[in-house]
Amino acid sequence: MRRAVCPGSFDPITNGHLDIIGRASKLYDVVHVAVMINKSKQGLFTIDERMRLIERVTAEFGNVVVEAFHGLLVDFCKERDIPAIVKGLRAVSDFDYELQMAQMNHGLSGVETLFVPTNPTYSFLSSSLVKEVAAYGGDVSRLVPAEVLGELTERLAAR
Repeated sequence: MRRAVCPGSFDPITNGHLDIIGRASKLYDVVHVAVMINKSKQGLFTIDERMRLIERVTAEFGNVVVEAFHGLLVDFCKERDIPAIVKGLRAVSDFDYELQMAQMNHGLSGVETLFVPTNPTYSFLSSSLVKEVAAYGGDVSRLVPAEVLGELTERLAAR
């Protein structure tokens, strides 16, 4: 069984994330979406909320497993016998950082990293940018799945 992981914080998941996960789901039998737990950061959504949203918007793929993780991604991969990490690249600036991470991960465990160029429609997109634009009342409806938009709008209105 061919397995890969798409890691990230997904706070919230965007259409750019969904594009990469969907493309990976066509190449692998099982795609694990690893939602990073960073105890030093307070996210807009809890880990459980992020996982629930990701499960809802990836259900159509049929081969996506959503899990939380804390620690080294290579340990997550070893525990689940996952030989590949799939990462989307938006720009050259992403490549510099991601190449270093890929080389470190390979050196630590032999896990390979595959870089997928982001759909140009989403090349500027990040969760942070979505949250900032939405907080100021900007229209992010084309940037996140409808399920996420509703919860994002509610969460920001409650703040």
